[in-house]
Amino acid sequence: QEKLVESGGGLVQAGGSLRLSCTASGRTFSSATMGWFRQAPGKEREFVAAITWSGGTTYYASSAKGRFTISRDNAKNTVYLQMNSLKPDDTAVYYCAAGRSTAQAMGAPIGHRYIEVWGQGTLVTVSS
Repeated sequence: QEKLVESGGGLVQAGGSLRLSCTASGRTFSSATMGWFRQAPGKEREFVAAITWSGGTTYYASSAKGRFTISRDNAKNTVYLQMNSLKPDDTAVYYCAAGRSTAQAMGAPIGHRYIEVWGQGTLVTVSS
């Protein structure tokens, strides 16, 4: 069974950092584009960042650009999201996702349509 498991969420003060991890199991995701999405309370799920299977291309939401870095280690079937300079507005459940699209396509308004597998989410809370 294909599965994505996120970890690394928690409570952090504004200005702090967290690194989220997403480990895939059940099949190899080395050829998939991997992404991170988030959903804040009362809001729709939104795209954060994506990375192609080779790691050569990344794409970020404007809210994440310059503060977040997505990376992957295909040997470990793991994708990471390094989040720096966190703000209270970053508070959300963060979801890992795998799909068959370009990184930019995954970040498009209909990008969620390319997602084949979702993780269960990990909560990030940023206090002011």
